Amino acid sequence: MTDHFWTYGTDSGYLAGTDLTGWRVEAADGSIGKVDKHSDEVDDAYLVVDTGVWIFGKEVLIPASAVTRVDLEGHTVHLALTKDQVKGAPEFHSEKHLADRQYREDLVAYYRVGGPF
Repeated sequence: MTDHFWTYGTDSGYLAGTDLTGWRVEAADGSIGKVDKHSDEVDDAYLVVDTGVWIFGKEVLIPASAVTRVDLEGHTVHLALTKDQVKGAPEFHSEKHLADRQYREDLVAYYRVGGPF
């Protein structure tokens, strides 16, 4: 993990500019969905993960610092979070939450309390 919540760790294997859209997402204990969108902007990097039918189509915002490994050949993103941590995360609606500072602060608090940060 990195000290920067919204930044990919230097050991994650993420290469700037790589389009992760559509890639599989693996939690620490199994598959959780696919990347719907992502950002690799400095200090504002994240994944929007569509969990599909796994938890009834919920989208969640995952900070880049939760990414432990990017498998470039397998088109898979691996997280330090468990399925339950992702499942319990606040639901994400891009039109409502993307620029909402309070939502971001709540998300940081959720992952710091219930996550590996």
